[in-house]
Amino acid sequence: MTDAPRYPRDMTGHGETPPDPQWPKGARIAVQIVLNYEEGGENNILHGDAASEAFLSEIVGAAPWPGQRHWNMESIYEYGARAGFWRLHRMLKDLPVTVYGVATALARAPEQVAAMKSAGWEIASHGLKWIEYKDVPEAQERADLIEAIRLHAEVTGERPHGIYTGRSSMNTVRLAAEEGGFAYVADAYADDVPYWIRVGERDQLVVPYTLDANDMRFAVAAGFGGPREFEDYLKDSFDMLYAEGGRMLSIGLHCRLIGRPGRALALKRALDHMAAHDGVWFATRLDIAEHWARLHPPSKTPRPSEMTREDFVAAFGGVYEHSPWIAERARALELGPTHDTARGVHSALTRVFRSASEEERLGVLKAHPDLAGKLAQAKRLTAESTSEQSSAGLDALTDKEREDFERLNAAYVEKFGFPFIIAVRDHDKAGILRAFETRIAHDRAEEFAEACRQVERIAELRLMDKLG
Repeated sequence: MTDAPRYPRDMTGHGETPPDPQWPKGARIAVQIVLNYEEGGENNILHGDAASEAFLSEIVGAAPWPGQRHWNMESIYEYGARAGFWRLHRMLKDLPVTVYGVATALARAPEQVAAMKSAGWEIASHGLKWIEYKDVPEAQERADLIEAIRLHAEVTGERPHGIYTGRSSMNTVRLAAEEGGFAYVADAYADDVPYWIRVGERDQLVVPYTLDANDMRFAVAAGFGGPREFEDYLKDSFDMLYAEGGRMLSIGLHCRLIGRPGRALALKRALDHMAAHDGVWFATRLDIAEHWARLHPPSKTPRPSEMTREDFVAAFGGVYEHSPWIAERARALELGPTHDTARGVHSALTRVFRSASEEERLGVLKAHPDLAGKLAQAKRLTAESTSEQSSAGLDALTDKEREDFERLNAAYVEKFGFPFIIAVRDHDKAGILRAFETRIAHDRAEEFAEACRQVERIAELRLMDKLG
C-alpha cells in the first residue's frame, strides 16, 4: 500500500481556541504598523528590468511599458520618497514601526534610512527589488535573497531580522526559512496571530501580514473609494480584534499611497482611536516575533502527518481496539499539517472505519471487551480500556452491580453478536446501566450503528489523551 501525496496546506492552524499571546502588560491587542519602502526599487529599465512598473499607483489598471521608462509612474513613486515618507515619519516617529525596505530602494534613500533609524524603527527586508517572483527560477530567487541581505546590512548597518517579499513565488517562504537567519517571515495572510511552520529540520516563525487593512486597496479596482472607508475599516478591524482579545492587527502602508495628504489624515484619526483604548500594545514585528518565540516556542512532538508508516501504526494502531489495519489504511490517505491534531488523526482513522465493510466493522466491535467482564477481572484489558473502565468506577463494583453487568452483557451479546460498547468517560456507572437497559431493546441495525458511533467516540477520547 503506497501513501498518498502529502497535502502541504494547513487548514486548521490554531483551531477554535488560539493560544493566549500574553501580550506585555496584559494588553488585549497588539497593533503593528508596517511602512513599505519600495520607491527606487520598483520595476524600471534604469534598474535593469524589462519594463516599467505597473502596480500600486494612482494609475489604476496601468500596464508595463516594455523597454521604456514611464515618466508618470516614476514621478508617482518619487512622491512617496520625497513627500509621503516624510509626512508619515512626522506622524509615526514616536510609535514602533516596521519598515519593509526593498534593499535597492534603501540604497537610494540615505536620508530616509537615517530617519528610520533615528526613530528606532525596525527595518525588515522587502527583498532585493520590488518585482514579481512567481516566474523567477529558484536559483535566481535564492541569489536575490542572499544579495538582499548583504545589501541591506551594508546600507542599514545590520542584517534584517524579518522578511516580507510580497510579490512572492511558491518557493519564497521556504527559501527564507532555509537561509536560517530570520526571526520571522511575513509572507502569509493566514491568521491573526503568529504561528510556526516546519521547513525541513527548521521551525520557522510566521508573523502574518495583511492585504485588507492595507492602503494598497486605494490602488486596486475593488478597493477603498476614499479615505473615510480606509479609516472606518481600520477602526472596525481594531474594534473586533480588541473585543476578541489576544489578537494582532497588522496595518499595511505605502509612502506614495497613504502619504498623500487626503489619506494621511484618515490614518491619523484611526490611530488616535486605537491609542484612546487601554491595553493596546503598539509593537514592531520583531517585538512580536521575539515575544511569541519566548512564550510559545515550537512544539517538538512528532507530527503524525510526517511519521513513517511504521511509526504511525505504532502510535495509532491501538486507537481502534486491536485493529491496526485502520491506522495502516489511514496513513495512505492525503495527510498534511491539518491532521497533526487529535481531531485531525481522528478524522483520518474514522474515514477508514466508516468506509470499511460491515464485516470489518463488526470485527472492530468484537475486539472490544465486555464492560466489567472477565477480562477486566483478570486484568487482561489493554491499558486504554483499563483506564477507561476505571474512570467510570467499573473496577470497583458492588456484588449487585457486577451481577447486573454480567446479566446484561450476556443478554446483549446473545441478541446482537458483539459486546456492549459505550464511551464510558462520558457517563457514570448509573448512566452506563441506564444506557445498557435502553439500548438492549434496539433492533440489530439500530444498535450496530450506535455501537459504531460509540467506537468512534472512544477513539476520539483516546486521541485527545495522546495528542491533547
